Amino acid sequence: MAALDEVAAERKRQDELWGEQNHPDGTGMEIIPLAKFIRDTARTRCDAEHKAGRGTWEMILAEEFWEAVAEDDPAKLRGELIQVAAVAVAWAEAIDRRKT
Repeated sequence: MAALDEVAAERKRQDELWGEQNHPDGTGMEIIPLAKFIRDTARTRCDAEHKAGRGTWEMILAEEFWEAVAEDDPAKLRGELIQVAAVAVAWAEAIDRRKT
């Protein structure tokens, strides 16, 4: 099953288990004061390690995740979350390619 199909199946399972979820975002530097520092650190680490040829999926996902956590504008947050999801799917697809 393709990674995106599995993500859709997991979302369906979550809705069946928990129903529709509508929690507060809980993001932004006002709520998480260290978010900007961690975001910037993750970005610096990711850039430096990739330039040195040691970049990993974990570094990319961490950077994208902390960019989302630091964001408080809902439209920008949504965009960051799409990037988090896309990187997670790309990572899963890379794992799948290793099997062949």
